[in-house]
Amino acid sequence: MNPNAADTDLAARASALNVGQLFALQAAYDGDRIAIREGDRHVSYGELNRRVNRLADALQSVGVAHGDRIAILSENRTEYLELQLAAAKLGAIVAAQNWRLATAELEHCIRLTTPRVIIVSPRYADALSRVSHTSETVIQLGDDYEARLARASDREPTAAAGGEDGLIILYTSGTTGLPKGALISHRAMIARGQIFYLDHAVERDDAFVAWAPLFHMVSTDLALSALMRGSKVVVQDGFDADALVRIVGEERIGWLVLMPGMIEAFNQRMRETGTRPAGVKAAGCMADLVPLHQISEATRLLQAPYVNSFGSSETGAAPASKGVIGIGETPERLSKVQSSYCQIRLVDENDNAVPDGEPGELAIRGPSLFSGYWRAPEVNAEDFRGGWFHMGDMFIRNPDGTLDFVDRRKYLIKSGGENIYPAEIERVLLADPRIADAVVVRRPDARWGEVPVAFVVPEDRGLSEDDVLACCRDRIASYKLPKQVLFVGQDELPRSTTGKIKRHELEARLREAG
Repeated sequence: MNPNAADTDLAARASALNVGQLFALQAAYDGDRIAIREGDRHVSYGELNRRVNRLADALQSVGVAHGDRIAILSENRTEYLELQLAAAKLGAIVAAQNWRLATAELEHCIRLTTPRVIIVSPRYADALSRVSHTSETVIQLGDDYEARLARASDREPTAAAGGEDGLIILYTSGTTGLPKGALISHRAMIARGQIFYLDHAVERDDAFVAWAPLFHMVSTDLALSALMRGSKVVVQDGFDADALVRIVGEERIGWLVLMPGMIEAFNQRMRETGTRPAGVKAAGCMADLVPLHQISEATRLLQAPYVNSFGSSETGAAPASKGVIGIGETPERLSKVQSSYCQIRLVDENDNAVPDGEPGELAIRGPSLFSGYWRAPEVNAEDFRGGWFHMGDMFIRNPDGTLDFVDRRKYLIKSGGENIYPAEIERVLLADPRIADAVVVRRPDARWGEVPVAFVVPEDRGLSEDDVLACCRDRIASYKLPKQVLFVGQDELPRSTTGKIKRHELEARLREAG
């Protein structure tokens, strides 16, 4: 028994800090400062805080309490951030739904977290209507939402969350083909902002542009981090090259997110308009998936280095997002630099450390780590074994301490910023009686970084590529559809002695075919 247990508990309570409190402090400190810009609308910290408090009161009036989940299905808009901040003050958890998912996938994600309330935008109301759920209250953004706020109090909520309480659930693709819910705590969210700002010298006067979906780590992490430190968040409804270029010319930006699949269009509009940036500290992410010439041009156009990142929904910008590619550079290697405030190990299949120069799975410790997958104890036990989170990604450590990415241990496909697991597509293909066997592998792609390709053994000789794609539509998100279908015989699928298909040989075949 710990003789100081009572003191330790009191100390833990005294040291608790949450995202809602840090945001409210900014509102009290500088209420007239602009917190959010959305189009021509500018919302001050004071006004935003009052709306957040009204929303918190409205949510409590329909029974939302500490630990309850609130699902949101919406495009990027100011109300999305209002909900995240209101939940932060109440100790509730926001389950951020991916509107790109097919109905069955969306239903799985909503039912997984059993939300007490669902908030939906008019754009996705029809999609929600096709989902079976048990939520007691559905609030539609617009008149319904505003009427509830008008009736509510703007007093600060009395409920408070601790650092280890959950704040956000972000969904990641699973090896079983169904998304998993990664629970992000207040502690992790606070740490994520601090790590990125430290590693890239982002300041309070540097804005963040939230154009990537707020159901993604990149926008939610950096938007909430900005609002905890008094920075401006520019909310943009998805990627629009013209809008993004205008913002670049008008706002001083800390980190401008650029993702595979959109950089060429952005570069083109920058060239055509001759826009001069108002100031960008750093740009880009996931350099491994972007053609190097696009990176070089983007850095010249923005006069800012490119962030050579490696992170995940589970870890934030850590473990390896500190390094940058200099302005105009075309590097021969994309070696990465370990992020601040984390420990990493590279281990073999028995979790023994591997020597420098040999591939090992990256395992990480640090305050930015998520709190585990929602309702997935067996997965959590495996991934957090030994007190380290095992990412499933293979790296080599160089003599200078930098890290070279080797491969994704479980054949994850990263396409235009989205994660796709082959099993997600394979389970749909293999459910079709016209298909005898199928395997999905990745193929490099100049625009998207990587795309899925399906090798299919037909049971029905008349099966066409259109038939295969049709069996996938409405069952998986459109961005997961195979970009190519190749019909093969059963004996053309290379297998190991245990009967497993050798995916790497099929990928090599695709590379050789060009």
